[in-house]
Amino acid sequence: MKKLSTKIITILALCIALNIVGSNIALLLKLPIYLDTIGTILAASLAGPVGGITVGALTSIIVGLTTDLFSLYYLPVQLIVGLIAGIVYSHYAADTFKKLWWLAIIISLPATLVSSAITLFLFHGITSSGSAIIVQILAKLGLSKGLAVFLVQVGTDYLDRLVAIYVVSLVYKALKSRISLGVTKY
Repeated sequence: MKKLSTKIITILALCIALNIVGSNIALLLKLPIYLDTIGTILAASLAGPVGGITVGALTSIIVGLTTDLFSLYYLPVQLIVGLIAGIVYSHYAADTFKKLWWLAIIISLPATLVSSAITLFLFHGITSSGSAIIVQILAKLGLSKGLAVFLVQVGTDYLDRLVAIYVVSLVYKALKSRISLGVTKY
């Protein structure tokens, strides 16, 4: 196993902090997006799947124990985002603006399936997120709870990952030319 440098540990810690700040902003403002995977995707783009998974897991645990208990239940979503983003970014450069919409689909779809199941089966569509309001409105308009949860998750997860990938592409472009992390991507 390769020894982690101080530089990579610092970058991963900053990515966790970015996720925590983003998730708390989204929670406080009841935004219909989550802003809790920007750091996960950034870590995955710089340090591969292991970096993304590590940041995602630690984010869910820290946020779940401090500000939003729901975050603990969505830990599998963070793991999937970190894994898929790490795999995707090992094949495509993170500063590729032309592929943002496509990368968001690839990264968000597997996580959306898992987050929809968690939201529906564990919480019956009601979570701490602002998207829960949209689920309730759609359910009151006659959609089944399952369909309402899935449609909202598809839309909000995609938008959330699109925002995250856009931010990551800007940061990645600025960081990649300035630092060498010395991390082998898997």
